[in-house]
Amino acid sequence: MSNRVQLTPVRFSSALRDALTREPYTLSTLRADVLAGLTVAIVAIPLAMALAIASGVPPQYGLYSAIVGGFVAALVGGSRYSVSGPTAAFVVILAPITAKYGMAGLATAGLMAGVILFAFAVLRIGRLIEYVPEPVTVGFTSGIAVVIAVLQLNDFLGLGLTEMPEAFLGKIGVIAQAIPHSYWAVVLVGAVTLLVKILWPQERLLIPGYAPAIVVGTLLSLLLAQLGHPVDTIGSRFTFEVAGVTGHGIPQMLPHLSWPWALPGPNGEAFVLSWQSVRDLIPAAFSIAVLGAIESLLCAVVLDRSTRTHHHSNGELLGQGIANITTPFFGGVPVTAAIARSAANVSAGGRTPLAAAVHAVSVLIGVLILAPALSYIPMAAMAAVLLTVAWNMSEAKTAVSLLKRAPRPDKLVFIVCFSLTVVFDMVLAIAVGIALAAFLFMGDIARFTQTRDVTNEPRYVSPPLPADWRVYKIIGAMFFAAADRVLTQLLNETADGSNLIIYADGITLLDAGGTSAFERFFEECESRHIRVIITNMQAQTERALKASGIGARARAAVFTATLPEAIEMARTDTVAA
Repeated sequence: MSNRVQLTPVRFSSALRDALTREPYTLSTLRADVLAGLTVAIVAIPLAMALAIASGVPPQYGLYSAIVGGFVAALVGGSRYSVSGPTAAFVVILAPITAKYGMAGLATAGLMAGVILFAFAVLRIGRLIEYVPEPVTVGFTSGIAVVIAVLQLNDFLGLGLTEMPEAFLGKIGVIAQAIPHSYWAVVLVGAVTLLVKILWPQERLLIPGYAPAIVVGTLLSLLLAQLGHPVDTIGSRFTFEVAGVTGHGIPQMLPHLSWPWALPGPNGEAFVLSWQSVRDLIPAAFSIAVLGAIESLLCAVVLDRSTRTHHHSNGELLGQGIANITTPFFGGVPVTAAIARSAANVSAGGRTPLAAAVHAVSVLIGVLILAPALSYIPMAAMAAVLLTVAWNMSEAKTAVSLLKRAPRPDKLVFIVCFSLTVVFDMVLAIAVGIALAAFLFMGDIARFTQTRDVTNEPRYVSPPLPADWRVYKIIGAMFFAAADRVLTQLLNETADGSNLIIYADGITLLDAGGTSAFERFFEECESRHIRVIITNMQAQTERALKASGIGARARAAVFTATLPEAIEMARTDTVAA
């Protein structure tokens, strides 16, 4: 099936239906999906908790997101191998929302983002991902990775900071001042966890290194606690209340249905749902939706390349929208397709979207069975996991290669996107990056539009022309950024009063700015008594001139179908002055 067919429809459960109808779903396929789902769940449990903590909410909310969002997106989305859940890219957007509005505001913003994603799907804008340049995506993902890594230094080094400035440079200053007060036991736990993750022989053992690293870090922290050097853990950091009883760590219970705005508000206060609070959350919700759309579609494109399949772009947006509408009602944070977990799904042999659904069910079972044990995981180990996530998403090799080999405009776009993401925010970086890339691209295209004097080239002009006639070939797009320059150049080269034949078969595009430039050109030619013949126009150029009505009004211009006709008119002097 062609990419065009895959991109245009908005189909509910398109990936699942394709997977189940194109080939029989056998016991062997089920076994592969189950094993892949279990493997991905091993990765998802620590990541979901770590990303929730980084977003400023208790870890169970990240697990609920992986369970509900991962299950719904798998069944109704448009990418066969994508696995959805909390992702690192969201952290820089979600953490400020949590700080200001609490979990209730975060869940409400996630619900609003789901509605926006659903609207994106209905409006069929899925293929717009094709128009986001690579320097923009690499720039903002690398910038997000730097921000995430910096945010983990507090827990990784045991600095004990309870508050940090909102500005990135302010965070750097506070962390730098606190580094001399780091706690050696916390640093040891974080370093050992990080080392196990890096050195774990995943290719031979087929078990992702996140879980073994967490286990080793947890055992080390228990040993240090016995020796009188306790470190902060999930159990000591987070509490929950069930039926009036306060517990520590993660509740050993199913996610339950509740209104998103009824969840805990900022600093334990109630969140008030009103038109004002909704208006305040709209920019954040739109940022979540845009980032979710970009990340989920980029993930699908990456999976398509490795599996030689085609995702349904708008169907994937539909699935992500429904998942983000559903998840907040079960206490979850915003979700999107996660490249690392999706790649693990493919590597583990997943064949259909049911593998991602199995992953969600496995995380649920893990919560019900392992919740007491998860409370012993040290915060330093969580920070170490997120440092590896930040490194993986930084695309360091791609970024270095881009800076070494890419054209100068692409380097500029990358640097701008990276800097704006780190210093300000991701949405501003994407907006400015796309705009900058567009302007630089238009500048390149405008420079490529040129004129060439072919009067004395026999392959164009075989019979000799009268001395007062010249033939110019225009090559390139005649749009607003190029047309005035090119036509002014023609006028300057005919200052001696020579008449013009414009050979237009090289004009690839004529827009409104181009037609306006032609109108001014014809008026100037008329005032100078310069006769003009335009010939060999391509279909788009001819349609644009006819639609504008300029051709009918241009008394100084004549239009012919072929260059020989134009030359014959010039030779016989049948062009009206």
